[in-house]
Amino acid sequence: MNRERMKTGIIGAGGWGTALAMVLATNQHHTTLWTRSEAVANEINQSHSNSVFLPGVTIPSSIRATTNPRDLDDTDLLVIAVPTQYIRSILHKYQFNFSGKIVASGAKGIERHTLLRVSEILKDAVGITDKFAVLTGPSHAEEVARLMPTTVVAASTQPDIARAVQKAFTTSAFRVYSSVDVIGAELGGALKNVIAIAAGIIDGVKMGDNTKAALITRGLAEMTRFGTALGAEANTFSGLSGLGDLFVTCSSRHSRNRRVGEQIGAGKSLAEILAETQTVAEGVSTSESAFELSRKHGVEMPIVEQVYRILFDGKSPRKAIHDLMIRRAKPEQW
Repeated sequence: MNRERMKTGIIGAGGWGTALAMVLATNQHHTTLWTRSEAVANEINQSHSNSVFLPGVTIPSSIRATTNPRDLDDTDLLVIAVPTQYIRSILHKYQFNFSGKIVASGAKGIERHTLLRVSEILKDAVGITDKFAVLTGPSHAEEVARLMPTTVVAASTQPDIARAVQKAFTTSAFRVYSSVDVIGAELGGALKNVIAIAAGIIDGVKMGDNTKAALITRGLAEMTRFGTALGAEANTFSGLSGLGDLFVTCSSRHSRNRRVGEQIGAGKSLAEILAETQTVAEGVSTSESAFELSRKHGVEMPIVEQVYRILFDGKSPRKAIHDLMIRRAKPEQW
């Protein structure tokens, strides 16, 4: 659909970074995929596959993988697709050149200790204040890479940057909407991972659809309340980066965060789960950051608090659910 070719670079060759590279390649952009791993780069370049992060997917031969950050110097668009907790260290270590480029973030999380959103990390770490957009929404890499119809949102405080990212990524299978609410888009993408861990816990303890529906509904209310307190627009949480992403992450078999919760509910410890997986569940770190932020800003977030208590204080999932159910009766509020 998009005939204006750009030079694009992706920082991070996990499942999401690879899937986004495939979307850009569909629009015939010159796409370079950066990874720290020589093995991953060699497999992408020689076998056109990424068996660790996207098994069974054939990667277009037009996508080039590299371990050299200088290969991304002359790009027009740089996409950050590494887990939130590693963004700062990777940018400092590899010294990517962001000068004059549009920068899009595909990461979803809140940095531990600093409590910063991704746009704030980029400003703090490398001075990016303009030409920035967040690309977020209900979009599992496994489905994007297989051209299953997907819709996301590109949010930027500068409408022309949101439209540029929208144009670069929009294909017949990957529809991109635009927004100016960066705060809402980032917080929706981050907080839904925490609620998804709770959804997995419900599955793990074998509770039913009523319980899951209550969690998703009240989780969305919690996300909206928190987001608007931090300057987001309430309507954003009814859109793709809020309700859309929340629904898919709480229900999908592809969701790493839901899977972590399911294993917690079935009796495994967090340490055991993290030791057994190669992929990152952003909701684990974000639950800690969101809990601290909620206390800092005086926003009531009972679901986030109980997920935090389960993960980091060893609270029983059934006791956490019980404590949520016996809270003081009140009107339904958003």
